[in-house]
Amino acid sequence: MRLLLLLTSMLPSTVLRADGVSVRYKEGVSHGFLVLRTPDGKPVADGESTQVAQGDHVTSHLWFKFKDGSSYDQTTVFSQRGTFRLLRDHVVQQGPSFKRRMETSIDASKGEVTVRYTDDHNQEKVTTEHLELPTDLANGILFTLLKNVQPEAPKTTVSYVAAMPKPRIVNLEIVPQGQKPFSIGSHTHRALLYAIKVKIGGVAGAIATITRKQPPDTQAWILTEEAPAFARSDGPFSGDGPLLRMELAIPAVWPDSGPSRKVP
Repeated sequence: MRLLLLLTSMLPSTVLRADGVSVRYKEGVSHGFLVLRTPDGKPVADGESTQVAQGDHVTSHLWFKFKDGSSYDQTTVFSQRGTFRLLRDHVVQQGPSFKRRMETSIDASKGEVTVRYTDDHNQEKVTTEHLELPTDLANGILFTLLKNVQPEAPKTTVSYVAAMPKPRIVNLEIVPQGQKPFSIGSHTHRALLYAIKVKIGGVAGAIATITRKQPPDTQAWILTEEAPAFARSDGPFSGDGPLLRMELAIPAVWPDSGPSRKVP
């Protein structure tokens, strides 16, 4: 893996033609709770997701606190005028759940990506790259895009900045896998399953295929009824990290509301 990442960082990006995702459902105010689990269902982190819209600009905040003391914090600003467009994205990940501490900042208007990280010798490094960033970057807004892609399209392609830690632009191919049933209590619902495939492209992509180091697909379930919504995802949480399941959560403990009062 280390050899692959080294070669990937040295080679120029080869980005396929990507498709912008049109706004079908505008984002608004939201606040939800999330949980990360291992593939066998063991919870490893609790998190929250908030979102506020002001005009055509939306600010979302996602964070997780891990049981081993690790943390993940991401703030994303994007616009939703006609098509979704990333404006800024800031991610900080640290703790034993991650290979290294890393802070990544994307300023799409400046075409600037800054990565601050600790190397294998625990020395802090900072790299800033000025890149020709595509207008369809999915960093921080992937699940928003999934709610808006045309479900009948055989494939939708978007771009993504991957920090390895040297930033590199790759493609994500979003491929629908059909409707899948799931249940909540006694009610059965259906979600559209998407496979999200990382396409590195160029020589680096060929090396990944030959060495069988191609990043695994992410599976994501999106409710496609009257109000589309994220339901669950299975895949690598960050970079070459372990596979984790992210799903919606509800508060498990509520305080006693006390005795009810009679209205005179």
